[in-house]
Amino acid sequence: MKNLQLLGLILVVVGSFLPLVHVPIIGNWNYWKVDYYLAIFCWIFCACALFSILNNRPKLVNTFAVFLLILFVFTLFAIKYQASSYFSFLPFKSWTNALAGTVKLQWGWIVEFLGALIMLFAKSKNKN
Repeated sequence: MKNLQLLGLILVVVGSFLPLVHVPIIGNWNYWKVDYYLAIFCWIFCACALFSILNNRPKLVNTFAVFLLILFVFTLFAIKYQASSYFSFLPFKSWTNALAGTVKLQWGWIVEFLGALIMLFAKSKNKN
């Protein structure tokens, strides 16, 4: 359904502006503050998915939804890796792990993944 796919796309775009990571003292970060290259890729994939939705190409929509899911998983791993390597200058491994653990994921990821999953699993009524 086009409407469900558009809803999923809107959720992904809106989710990129919601808080995704909480960094102590600094505050909440959205996708742009996490990494603007990843944010640009996210928005390019969303634009391509919108083009595919408007041209009634469900296989392309599914492809870009999978690309978005892969991008989100990659971003989560990159955030955890960056948080642990950011504090690598500390002399004790326990201090590094404790401070890296203060970087928390926020609720915006739920919206991001939900939107991509809706785009992926929404089926088109037209069987052309």
